[in-house]
Amino acid sequence: MTFIRTEPPGPASYQGPPEAMAFDLYGTLVDTASVAPACERAFQGRGADLSCLWRAKQLEYTWLLNSMGEYLDFWEVSRRALEFTCRSLGLPQDPRAERTAMEALFELAPFPDAAPALAQLSGREVPLAVLSNGTVRMVERAIESAGLAGMLGPVLSVDAVRAYKPDPRVYRMAAERIGLPPERIAFVSGNAWDAAGAASSGLRTVWVNRSGGPPEGIGGAASEEVSSLTDLAAALWGRGN
Repeated sequence: MTFIRTEPPGPASYQGPPEAMAFDLYGTLVDTASVAPACERAFQGRGADLSCLWRAKQLEYTWLLNSMGEYLDFWEVSRRALEFTCRSLGLPQDPRAERTAMEALFELAPFPDAAPALAQLSGREVPLAVLSNGTVRMVERAIESAGLAGMLGPVLSVDAVRAYKPDPRVYRMAAERIGLPPERIAFVSGNAWDAAGAASSGLRTVWVNRSGGPPEGIGGAASEEVSSLTDLAAALWGRGN
């Protein structure tokens, strides 16, 4: 078990244990790559290529919408990203196959460390929210399918501000909904760009760096870096506490 503590990104002086936590969903609690089997069933022989490009295009479209000052909810973003991906790969238009791939977004596999970590944190008596690009319906169904229902508190969707992470409005909305100053909320993400955005917005940020990759060169620096969700308690409360 390893974790790396880095310098806090902003002017906040509070360095005690968090009073609430918010978790990213996609790429943090559930594995977006787990759509690959459904993509393979839908488009035989192209599942791996399709799932990788589809995820990249989902994110690209959210950032494009932010830059244009426009908004479509994440279900529609995902649908359009899938259509683009199929065209890019030269796949024939097949509504039934596309529906199979889209419905896989409701059944993403949890990372193995997700449930143990949430169970461990439940004894800390701090609220555990979810802050996601997904719609409330998408997030709630994914959490239930992953076996994490009952372990997490409110679902905070970007739909509330009609902008996508890493727009600062998303992270400010989370702090407002939770009702605490940003520096008293630990935001947990497995996505380096998301951690950078949250840190820039003043949240105490924990980057779950499962792959051992480098941090982003733009944006804020995570307050803590861990290699597994099960390291969160030690990183935030200290070993033996």
